[in-house]
Amino acid sequence: MPTLRETVSVLDRLYDPRWADDWDAVGTVAGDPDAAVSRILFAVDPVRAVVEEAIEWGADLVVTHHPLHLKGVTSVAATTPKGRVVHDLISHGIALHTCHTNADSPPLGVSESMALALGLQDLAPLEADVDAVDGWVVYVPTAEATAVAAAMHDAGAGAIGDYDRVFFRSEGTGSFRPREGAVPAIGAVGQVEEVAEVRVEMVAARAVRERVRAAMRTAHPYEEVAHQVVEIDPGGRRRGSGRVGTLAESMTLADFADHVVRALPAHRSATRVAGDPASTVRTVALCGGSGDFLLSRADAAGADVYVTSDLRHHPVSEHRERPGACAVVDVPHWAAEWTWLPVAAREVAAALGDTVETRVSTIVTDPWTMALIAH
Repeated sequence: MPTLRETVSVLDRLYDPRWADDWDAVGTVAGDPDAAVSRILFAVDPVRAVVEEAIEWGADLVVTHHPLHLKGVTSVAATTPKGRVVHDLISHGIALHTCHTNADSPPLGVSESMALALGLQDLAPLEADVDAVDGWVVYVPTAEATAVAAAMHDAGAGAIGDYDRVFFRSEGTGSFRPREGAVPAIGAVGQVEEVAEVRVEMVAARAVRERVRAAMRTAHPYEEVAHQVVEIDPGGRRRGSGRVGTLAESMTLADFADHVVRALPAHRSATRVAGDPASTVRTVALCGGSGDFLLSRADAAGADVYVTSDLRHHPVSEHRERPGACAVVDVPHWAAEWTWLPVAAREVAAALGDTVETRVSTIVTDPWTMALIAH
């Protein structure tokens, strides 16, 4: 069976901690990296009821979406609810790991899982957040090619997925004539020179472009370095906030709202709708969790309706006042994010083979216990 370290490595590949917001607290909260993991419980909230389920089931690891602590603490004594969670986890040898905002944006993350639960097709991020990528081509004398490539690698270039220090080399002949004022490393002023050279190609995140350029020029023997930097499409499935997609068939807003309620897990809270119940819905935008920051993006994407949680009165009121504004469906935060749990459990189990058993908690940890409608 895998260790906690190996299990966390799988989670980090799926939901890279670098994708988390700066304010967030993701990663392993408790647990021995060398401890064996055979049973993993997935839940939205790290609350007492979930910990009790983990203890009763015999889980070795609990993976939650919401963090246990978002602010620094000076005590985890069992006299507080969160302290009791830590105390019970450690005393029963159960690890706790959190995937929060780092699990919101990637493929098979929270928003995409919610979209799949609603049966949406042709999915795309509502607001793309893909790391921009440069393609580098540098011409280097054959003897120095490896050193120049290594310098670029050290500066952050050459990483593709789970591989680093990647580059391609092809051999050829470079020709040039140094002009008056040049101080050539090879050849003489006024004379055409031909040199055996290597074309070095690699990719790098756009954020490190100038760092890579500086490293390349420092390592390169030439006074003037022939090179190209081209912005390229990173390919693959795109990360980003929220999702937008289409229903297989159009339906009214009233029917769509009913469809949403049936597609999400049962709860005791309320689903609210803003819009004409008879209006037609085909294109759907959504964001798992609190998503009022994408309300205008939903309109810009041509959505007929936007589904998210925790919407406030004024933003929705102002949104609906605009001509042609999309309808809005506000669902319980817990229910929307719960849709990610079966997907995450499936992906982790697939990566670890039959060495672990996974379980999705069905305990409703939504804090609201009753919803009333005034007559």
